[in-house]
Amino acid sequence: MVRTKLCGLGTEADVGAAVDAGADALGFVTDVGVDTPREVPPERAAELAETAPPFVTTVAVTIPDSVDAAVEVAGCVAPDALQIHGDFTPDQVREIRDRAGVDVIVALGADDAARAAELDGVADALLVDSLTDEDAGGTGETHDWERTRELRKELSTPLVLAGGLTPENVREAVESVDPFAVDVASGVERDDQPGRKNHDALAAFVREARGTVETEPAAEGV
Repeated sequence: MVRTKLCGLGTEADVGAAVDAGADALGFVTDVGVDTPREVPPERAAELAETAPPFVTTVAVTIPDSVDAAVEVAGCVAPDALQIHGDFTPDQVREIRDRAGVDVIVALGADDAARAAELDGVADALLVDSLTDEDAGGTGETHDWERTRELRKELSTPLVLAGGLTPENVREAVESVDPFAVDVASGVERDDQPGRKNHDALAAFVREARGTVETEPAAEGV
């Protein structure tokens, strides 16, 4: 069954709703250096991550400008995994893993098959996304899922699918790509409050990603 990561959580209420929705992983955006309503300070990310129950993976999502900066974020937030954006070499990814002592997920552009091949077997997972020029995600744009499926077949490292996913299209995305996991941020947010999550959308996303059907509760006495 495909795993789900609900990303860009910034309040205890959103974390609780993501857990209640059945998310496998929770993402906290911190120290990214770009303008986004989802960013929280590392200390706040640590507080939110601390509220996650056992068996739910916490992920610090960051755009570090150096290996040292990545390790510092991991040390402050104390996540289960670190998702890094940026042009890090395989040796640098290995160094981050060794020094931070956590799994490392490397984000890369959907059209960067060469880099995916270079990092295959080095990162713990590769997150394929529709990235901005600053290597940030959360663009709300999809990419070529068929090409990503072909990339997945070539990789030994688990592939996480991101980029423009919503409760309305995630089931099709899973069927098209067959990824290890799917990741969503902007596709489950409230229209009236940028960066905050629509709790019904969180539940719908997880449900649709897993291909399950919402059922009505049984009548009393049945």
